[in-house]
Amino acid sequence: MKDLASEQLNRYRTTPNLLTLLRICLAPFLVSAILEHRYALSLGLFLCAGITDALDGLLARLLKQRTMLGQYLDPVADKLLLSTLFIVLMYEGLIPMRVTVLVFGRDVGILVVAALLYAATGRREFSPSIFGKANTLAQILAVAAVLLHQLTPGYWIVIFRLVALDATIGLTVASGLHYAWVAARRVGAQASASHNGK
Repeated sequence: MKDLASEQLNRYRTTPNLLTLLRICLAPFLVSAILEHRYALSLGLFLCAGITDALDGLLARLLKQRTMLGQYLDPVADKLLLSTLFIVLMYEGLIPMRVTVLVFGRDVGILVVAALLYAATGRREFSPSIFGKANTLAQILAVAAVLLHQLTPGYWIVIFRLVALDATIGLTVASGLHYAWVAARRVGAQASASHNGK
């Protein structure tokens, strides 16, 4: 009886990670729907991806199963999905090229900074800042607004789309600069500690 209960518990423990993997698997279907101009389906799949994103974090907290795999996999899933969508929407002429270039430039910059930080201090963790979280939210809203605009080109949708894209641009720059500032402080603190240690 205990073995059965333990097996069921273990199955629930993997649920957050399975939801994250499901979000990754939705990416090709979303891309296909957009390229085929099936925007209602695209928006529906995007909302499903958003629901899985909310659920995996909620379940991880409720079940107290915040695994190391989940901590790495969740942001990877978000970046993979959003980056892919920005490229496809830019290709379709639905998102300005400058927005996509900024988003990608920031992500590449953060990867470089994280690599330098690890090389200089040996720190693997690079927790997202409030600016980074706000930027991710702005990107999600921008994609949703762009897809919704293809279905209902109403006045408020046009405004929503413009605001979301402008917010994405502003927060992309702000979060990128913030990450660089945090990394510089950590490297400086490490260098100071090493100097004092001598």
